[in-house]
Amino acid sequence: MRRHLEIERKFLLKRPPLGWRRRASSKIVQGYLPIVSKDVEIRLRRKGSQHFLTVKGGHGYRRLEEEIRIPKPKFDSLWPFTQQARISKRRYKIPCKGHTIEVDVYQGPHRGLVTADIEFDSVRQSRAFKRPAWLGQEITGSRRYANESLARRQRLPRKPARS
Repeated sequence: MRRHLEIERKFLLKRPPLGWRRRASSKIVQGYLPIVSKDVEIRLRRKGSQHFLTVKGGHGYRRLEEEIRIPKPKFDSLWPFTQQARISKRRYKIPCKGHTIEVDVYQGPHRGLVTADIEFDSVRQSRAFKRPAWLGQEITGSRRYANESLARRQRLPRKPARS
């Protein structure tokens, strides 16, 4: 079980970094349970051969997160409840300035969407991060790009206006 305060920033990509496809990657499928709350999401995730139940509270760049590893049979029994809200993506981990940037390449109805997430140990560290040129517009806290919203909508979001 892993519980922590998640401090994360999320970006669209201008262009992928050099050599990114040669990095190790993992296939991720996520499904969201049908609860009605603006501030809590409950998801199931299969990452490789591991299975998790995750509860997240809040939104934006600071959220509480409780991640519990569960056995495959328990995952399989809960998975049908997520039928109306699923996503699939391939995740690449890119080292950058002492951090790991997780580049997610979405599949299925979200094909063409590529995002990058960076987790930090503190808000100060998050604010001090100087993003590389290949990261595009910041979408931290944008509901339209939240995985749960993508899963429930089953289509690509409109691109936000440039600021």
